[in-house]
Amino acid sequence: MSVTTQVPQVPSESQGKQRRWSPWPSRVWPVLRYAAAPGRALITAAVAGGIGAIMLGERGIGYPITAAAVLVAIVCSGRRRPSPWDVAGAAAILALTSVAVFRSSDWLVTMCVWAAVAVSGAVLSRSWTWRGTFLGALTPVLLPVRTMRWASRGVRRLDTGRIDPARIVVVTVVTGVVVVVFSALFAAADPTFERMLDAVVPQWDPSAAAGRVALFLLVAGGALAASYLFTHRPRFDRIAHPSPSTVSRWEWIVPAASLVILFAVFVAVQITTLFGGQAHVRVTDGLTNAEYARQGFWQLLAVTALTLLVIAVVVRKAPRESVGDRAALRSVLGVLCVLSLVVVASALHRMSLYEQQYGYTTLRLFVTSVEWWLGSVFVLVMVSGVRMSARWLPRAVGVGAALTVLGLAVINPDAYVAGHNVDRFASTGKIDTQYLSGLSTDAVPELDRLPEPYRSCVLPAADTSRGWRGWNLADANADRIRESDPVLACTSTP
Repeated sequence: MSVTTQVPQVPSESQGKQRRWSPWPSRVWPVLRYAAAPGRALITAAVAGGIGAIMLGERGIGYPITAAAVLVAIVCSGRRRPSPWDVAGAAAILALTSVAVFRSSDWLVTMCVWAAVAVSGAVLSRSWTWRGTFLGALTPVLLPVRTMRWASRGVRRLDTGRIDPARIVVVTVVTGVVVVVFSALFAAADPTFERMLDAVVPQWDPSAAAGRVALFLLVAGGALAASYLFTHRPRFDRIAHPSPSTVSRWEWIVPAASLVILFAVFVAVQITTLFGGQAHVRVTDGLTNAEYARQGFWQLLAVTALTLLVIAVVVRKAPRESVGDRAALRSVLGVLCVLSLVVVASALHRMSLYEQQYGYTTLRLFVTSVEWWLGSVFVLVMVSGVRMSARWLPRAVGVGAALTVLGLAVINPDAYVAGHNVDRFASTGKIDTQYLSGLSTDAVPELDRLPEPYRSCVLPAADTSRGWRGWNLADANADRIRESDPVLACTSTP
């Protein structure tokens, strides 16, 4: 007599797909109901969270160190080797977060950190289409629920062998108490050890402790989310199907050619206005430098952005089966891109004149950088039109955006603005001390060139509350300058 034993079947990941509700179709981003985070992903994410809790809180070297810890956690979470695209993305993330080590401008560092988050999502999603790249950049806000389920299943399946989890908690608590008690005794016995301990250990008051816990959860959760994306990537490109052409050649060429003619007439009629500069101002009654520089700048910026939208619609709807279709598309959109580059140059020229007349600000420099980036997009569109292949274009535009942010960091906006305003003061005697006094320590080397009392009125005060985690090259240079030539009390400037 034989006895048949039935072994319970464990549902596979493919069987578990779409058992839970998801806004994404299964072909785009399936819900893997039985997928669980491996132990190495949980451990490395916890380590990264601990590093972030210790290192973050102050702008400085903690940012790239935490980013490096998260990148290590991502690599350790999966069994596949990173692709060249992943490696390039990791390098971009480290470069963007390292800005916090060299620059002290809060708005610049914040922009670079958010750019690093967007780059991580776009790179890990590995999309090629416009829609896929855009959704990939937004994945950090789309992952919390999936990450929590993935991590919680991993915790439940974590194999601790014969060790009782309760004993792990007890041992951890006892270890912490022992380390704290003996550290306090050693600190009381030796002032040098006390100073070293104070430099390494953050101040653990209740509010600071809550902040450190929040940082731990944020960094550890971010590392787990990125690890989930690394091992279970979405296929956002499947959302964007190449739609068949819905218009014939004449239907798109009439409005597009009309726009080209409008651009050409505008450039021809306004050529003296676009690039006339001081000569145009001198021959135009009632036109000041401010009016000329402001006249139409924002409108030209809007024209640049809208033209890219028009080009995108035409490229998507225009047929390209025959040689004539492709030739028409290349010629019309090529001329439109060239004329758009003239408009971009005009907008940049107007902003340059305005800055020379009324001084430089970080906002004007930022807007100028955006205009340069839009101009680069037109150039990329023209290059893609040569071979009628634009599969690489979304990634190229994204890379251009990241390089624009890094380019701003290299230029050092606060120092750039301060230097030009100091030069303008030397030639015109005009200066806005109230604005310059609000710049970060990035501007100190340039502001140090001002004579007194202007120098003492614009140099930022030293920040004595910074710890070693907040070490920053710009702050260190500013401290050195202030020590060699102390800042005096600010008196009223002429």
